[in-house]
Amino acid sequence: MLALKLLASHLTREEGADTKRPSIDARVLSRVTNLFIVKKPIELKLDDRRELIIKLETVEKVYDIFISDDIDLILRKSAAEQLAVIMQDIKMHAMVKKLCLTDKIIEYLNECVSQDGEVVECLVQPSLTLLRKVLCADPVLRVSLSQQPSLLTLLFRVSLIFHEDCTVVTEVGALFCLLLFDEVSRMDMWSDNPSNKPSSPSVFSLPVSVSRRYHLPVHVLGHHAVSPYSIVLPLSADCLALKPVSDMLRIAWNLSWYHGSDNLLKQMNSETKIQEFLDTLKLSTEDTLTLKLTHTASGLKDCLHSIVQAAAHREVRAALTRMSFYLLNDRLSFKGGTGPCGITLKSLSWHTTLNRFLQVLPACTEDEKLLIDIIHFLNKLLKEQRKNVSVELLNWLLELLLRHSPNPLLELLVLTESQAREEADDIRTAVRQQLQKELVALFNTLLLSSVALTDRKCLELFYVFQTQLALKLLQCLRVTDAPHFYGLPSLERTLRGMAHLTAFPGWSSHSPFTKPLEICVKYLSGLLEVITSFYVEHGGNAMSFMGKGVTKSTVLCLLHLSHEMMAQAQSSEWMSLWFLPLRSHSEEHATTQQGLAWLIPLWVDRDPEVRFTSLGLGSALTTLETGCVALANSCQNISGGLWGTVVNILLDQSECSMVRREAAFIFQNLLVIPMPSVIIKDYTWQGPCVHDEDSGLSLIGKPALQALLYHCHFYEHLNQMVKHCYLGRYMFDPNCSALNGTSEGNDLNGLDDSFKFWRAPSRMSSQDRDPSSLSTLETMVAASSASAEFQPLVLCTAPLPEASHDPFVAQGQHETASPRLPHDSSLSAPLPRQCVFVTPPLLSAMCSLLDSLLATTPGDTANAFRQARLIELLCSVADATLIETSVQELQALLPASPPVEHTQAQVSFLLEYLSSLSRLLQSCLVVDPDLVVQDELLKPLITNVIRVLTICTKDISDIELISAFYQTWTHLFNLLAALLRKAGPASFPSITMGLARYWATVVDMFCRCVGLSGTCPTLCTASLQFLSLLLTEEAKTHLQDKDKTSLCHSPTMASLLDKTQESQKSLEQLNEVILQCYEGKSSRDVLKRVAVNALMSLLAVSRRAQKHALKAHLIDSCVEQMKHIHAQLNLESLRPGRAALKKKEDGFIKELSIAMQLLRNCLYQNEECKESALEAHLVPVLHALWPWLLMDDSLMQTALQLLCVYTANFPNGCSSLCWSSYGQYPVQAAHRGAPGSSLMLCILKMASQVPLENTAVQQMVFMFLSNLALSHDCKGVIQKSNFLQNFLSLTLPKGGNKHLSNLTILWLKLLLNISFGEDGQQMILRLDGCLDLLTEMSKFKHKSSPYLPLLIFHNICFNPANKPKILANEKVISVLAACLESENQNAQRIGAAALWALIHNYQKAKTTLKNPSVKRRVDEAYSTAKKTFLNSEETPLNAYYLKCLENLVQQLNSS
Repeated sequence: MLALKLLASHLTREEGADTKRPSIDARVLSRVTNLFIVKKPIELKLDDRRELIIKLETVEKVYDIFISDDIDLILRKSAAEQLAVIMQDIKMHAMVKKLCLTDKIIEYLNECVSQDGEVVECLVQPSLTLLRKVLCADPVLRVSLSQQPSLLTLLFRVSLIFHEDCTVVTEVGALFCLLLFDEVSRMDMWSDNPSNKPSSPSVFSLPVSVSRRYHLPVHVLGHHAVSPYSIVLPLSADCLALKPVSDMLRIAWNLSWYHGSDNLLKQMNSETKIQEFLDTLKLSTEDTLTLKLTHTASGLKDCLHSIVQAAAHREVRAALTRMSFYLLNDRLSFKGGTGPCGITLKSLSWHTTLNRFLQVLPACTEDEKLLIDIIHFLNKLLKEQRKNVSVELLNWLLELLLRHSPNPLLELLVLTESQAREEADDIRTAVRQQLQKELVALFNTLLLSSVALTDRKCLELFYVFQTQLALKLLQCLRVTDAPHFYGLPSLERTLRGMAHLTAFPGWSSHSPFTKPLEICVKYLSGLLEVITSFYVEHGGNAMSFMGKGVTKSTVLCLLHLSHEMMAQAQSSEWMSLWFLPLRSHSEEHATTQQGLAWLIPLWVDRDPEVRFTSLGLGSALTTLETGCVALANSCQNISGGLWGTVVNILLDQSECSMVRREAAFIFQNLLVIPMPSVIIKDYTWQGPCVHDEDSGLSLIGKPALQALLYHCHFYEHLNQMVKHCYLGRYMFDPNCSALNGTSEGNDLNGLDDSFKFWRAPSRMSSQDRDPSSLSTLETMVAASSASAEFQPLVLCTAPLPEASHDPFVAQGQHETASPRLPHDSSLSAPLPRQCVFVTPPLLSAMCSLLDSLLATTPGDTANAFRQARLIELLCSVADATLIETSVQELQALLPASPPVEHTQAQVSFLLEYLSSLSRLLQSCLVVDPDLVVQDELLKPLITNVIRVLTICTKDISDIELISAFYQTWTHLFNLLAALLRKAGPASFPSITMGLARYWATVVDMFCRCVGLSGTCPTLCTASLQFLSLLLTEEAKTHLQDKDKTSLCHSPTMASLLDKTQESQKSLEQLNEVILQCYEGKSSRDVLKRVAVNALMSLLAVSRRAQKHALKAHLIDSCVEQMKHIHAQLNLESLRPGRAALKKKEDGFIKELSIAMQLLRNCLYQNEECKESALEAHLVPVLHALWPWLLMDDSLMQTALQLLCVYTANFPNGCSSLCWSSYGQYPVQAAHRGAPGSSLMLCILKMASQVPLENTAVQQMVFMFLSNLALSHDCKGVIQKSNFLQNFLSLTLPKGGNKHLSNLTILWLKLLLNISFGEDGQQMILRLDGCLDLLTEMSKFKHKSSPYLPLLIFHNICFNPANKPKILANEKVISVLAACLESENQNAQRIGAAALWALIHNYQKAKTTLKNPSVKRRVDEAYSTAKKTFLNSEETPLNAYYLKCLENLVQQLNSS
């Protein structure tokens, strides 16, 4: 399996892999395992004749034929086969070497593996034979070619293409033997006495060991059964006398004698001991002890026995230490799996052994030390089993932690009042602190181990434990913060435990006595007290004595707490609980302000993790409108206000990406609230405010936002950010200096003052950072003098005075809180000396921000995108190759691969970026499709999207990463669907080409996505919607291009679905999963409607889908569903309650419409399916439903569409409409009135009564009747019903209107179809005045069907029985004769053909048509036609017209 993964990696990474065959996937590689194990190996012997049988000139001629591109491939193949025979003689090899035969063969093989390589496949087999014979006789060429990996992969691709051709596979296998075993085949490398003289070409041979080891596809000579370099050392008798050797032999002897260590230990522990061998082989006491200790099961049992029998604390602690060593041995020896210790502990009852120590409170210091060791061991055990933790272990621990008093593990977290008051010595204090430290560590590990819990009982216990632990940690926080004791490590430890706990959603909601929001409020009070006491009131970390771990954990807890309060609170009133009074240190401005001002100093803390987390807290709070308003009010005295501060952080190039990402989220949240374009009094949210001191101009809302973005050069900065995006893994050397240059403030006080870093960008080197925060430093590298980047942006034009100690008070009361625009605000921004790398998560946040900007100011943002070419740049970052490579590394898990966590993180970041980008592109398509619809952008974008969609994730076990893939695939499907909706004609060809390129994998991907309807319905819905839109767009394109002759041979979805053989099984599976998705869901399920649309589209395009639906009895089930709906409708109509009835009827009507639409598409142009519908009694069912169809026009239209499709080119179906429903289908007529004896009569009745305004139903009725008019049985019903009499009542246009009505055109189309048969023609002629009416109608025009009356006359003229009636009507003859003078060629052809049909074999017609008027027209038309067609290109229609006129002239001129 590992070899296959390595091969796949080589093939996918080689240059031009995308343009080569075959596409590498699991299906292709599955056939590789036994590919080169052949039944008939090749003989490598060549002939060495004394005389040349074939002349060299002949060889050259054959070679020229072989390499010529102008000669037919069959001849070139024959030449290659002749050359292969010629090359059996070694003396001929010198000739072809001069002609560069090898290079030409490799060229042919490269051409074969290209996308269009099927043409030269016939040359592959003889070319491989030629290459084998040349290599067999030329060791120098073998050495040269064996050093070319590209040739090896080329040969391997050839074998994959011809995997079914054993001859080609055997030839490739022989070439692999010659190239891969070339070094060991050379005798001079193996000979004892290598000769210095050059020898003649030697026979290819291999060492015997190679022939025995491998199943070679060639017969080859062997040499050197034993390597001449092997050294056999004689065994020295002195070695056996050494003690280490004798000890090893003794233990090995006993292990072998007793068949393993288990039996040996049993024998050692048994009372009866039998001496079976010499005393020298008997185990010593040291040997026995070593065996017992190194055998995990025995050692653990001995430890547990020691604990049970222990008489003092020391013995128990020693046993626990030994058990910890066994755990350590597992960790060192069995990476990634459970070792012997973990397995053995699961089978031992160690819980009961340790249980007695965990149920009582410690009475002395020794008890506390013992408890520390036990808790430490449990913590280690949980850590080792974190990936596969035992449910039994968790249940035991949780039950132990939740037991009623005494509960030492939870009670020992908080010191009692007596313990806090007593004056303990230093040792006892240290022990208690260590105990609390171990307890918190255990609880943190327990919380982490419970992330993937699925056991219901264990989960319930865990939920209760969360809330109980939360209350205990809250008590710890209060005790820690007591005035008489300031323990910074204890505070940090407690806060770290809180951070672990609050990360779980719902941690506060499982207390029977305290409401969740009350717990959250208590937490908020305590955490804010920590912030205000040790950070804000002391001027930030410049004067605070608090460690950065406390700040980090506190802010992280507050972030978690904000999400918990959002989930637990019923309204947004809780936001006011986060407000704090903040007193100024300046005596001049001794004011108190409420709000979130305490949060702002944290945004500029010296630790990037604190900045990141505090900005994340701001992002969480601003998801509510009250949070946005509160935070904006808190920043009123800061130059630039909230908007300026956030944009400043976002565009600060010296800031790390994760901090800027959270600033982008805050900016995005601020844009969500609608903002005005002008100043509105008493409006809660005014948006940004910009004031220009020079002009006195003030802007607010959207204009201010545009001015702010313009002033900040926002889009120019973003352009540079995209260009410097780093897509690799984030594994940096922590000892490497991040910055190249001197810091602005070198004094220690300057470095510690976080507010200095707020006012000016940080220039602190990595040596000045705390080592524990190096993993989160800025991703910045030193750049050369030629590199360019934007300088950090500072919005405020006047710097803050150094003397000011209060950052929240502005410089002078006259200053406003809005950013000041300078007089000269140029778009060209200066470039700095440093190059800052931007990460994909930051770009993801920027895409989301741009999406919000596009929604806020669509026109301005779209223009900015276009000017900065942002969409092109953002799309260029999306590269499927990186994701494919990383996924392959995750699947291969090679020893040299980077850590799995790093690779998973990289894939997750790239997938997140793709999701954000796809959402942005969807918004662009809505606002301005031209931003996306560009050839240079669209094609690579679609290719990347499809490649990501077809990535195989089967071997990825990480649940979160799989979820990320599903989410990204959902967004990518939505993007493709949006492209088809908004830019279908432009995007459809590229999408189809991309899908065709990876078609087999695409079908498997669709099957997988649709199959996830239960676990991931959004992905299933998105994939089905895309498939439905894709097939619909193809149908539209087909209708638009039906009359055009397209020279493009691009694949269509219909051809991919029906004509590809390699993915036939997958296509059947796709049809099956879509059917299951449709049939397995309730009618109210949204997913069912999506599945219906996809199924309809698939049935309309694919004949295979129709065939599968027929096999799956879809037609029968739809007809049965229609029967059931009919019964339900009748039943519901008998019940009282009109409102409820109407609601239920609507539901049934929708189901009925869906069933008929599915049947319509399933029957489309498929006679086999129509036969099945006939057997299922489709027509009688529709006949029974007729009264309900009459009540709903849309339903009637659907039914008529179904009947049109059903009767098209299906005489049996047409005849079935003439049958009486009684006896055929046992359903009685509805109570609303009997519909009639047959459905045909119902149709005729409706066609006679349809009101003129209902054009859609009217058109469908006549289209349906036009189908029926081609059936003999239906024409009989039409004649008996006197339906055609309605035609005579049609009115002709009056006044200046020269166009026939739509109803008249429908009647004419019906009569045209009736006139195709002799019986139909008689029906028309029997209508009194019909010919005269048709003659009058021929004088009017209709743009879609201008010559319908003429065509009816034309058809009638061909029947000999009709000719007397036609000739008797002078108007018809004059109309037909007038056609010859028409300007339209179609009318000329119709008239000429009709007149020729009249005169053919009918003498009386000659007399009538010899009328001078008619004859003159015929002669003139014939003369004009000969002149016209003589100089023009002859077409079949022109030739036919000329023939008609020739025959007319001959007949009229004959006597």
